[in-house]
Amino acid sequence: MSDAETLHFIGFMLASAVAFLAVLKLALLTRPVQPGPFQLTCLAAVVVVLGMSFAKLAANAGLAWSVYYGVPAAVTLLLPPLIFRMRGREVGFYGCGAFLMSPVIHLVFALLLGWKEYLPFWTVPSLRELLS
Repeated sequence: MSDAETLHFIGFMLASAVAFLAVLKLALLTRPVQPGPFQLTCLAAVVVVLGMSFAKLAANAGLAWSVYYGVPAAVTLLLPPLIFRMRGREVGFYGCGAFLMSPVIHLVFALLLGWKEYLPFWTVPSLRELLS
């Protein structure tokens, strides 16, 4: 990976971790006992860091997109509800947020920075391209 690709990957990973934690915290907001920072950090490390690393390695190895998008998506959608034993509304809120995270991250990075590799099959022009 080039330096620019590494920077993009780290930026996407940080944005994904923040979005993941925000959606998770909001989904569990009404609970009287909130998950601790250690639990949240460990889960984010598995879901985001390992998930994105797996996706990058699988894509570079030439595996099908259904594998390098599907496996991390399945882990993202299934692991938090199982670990935190989410109830109906929590699962619904978390599921909606989890489905929206990637498109929103891609849209923001593509529009503001011109970084388009997060969801490369979805073409989004940057603001610079739109205004020129």
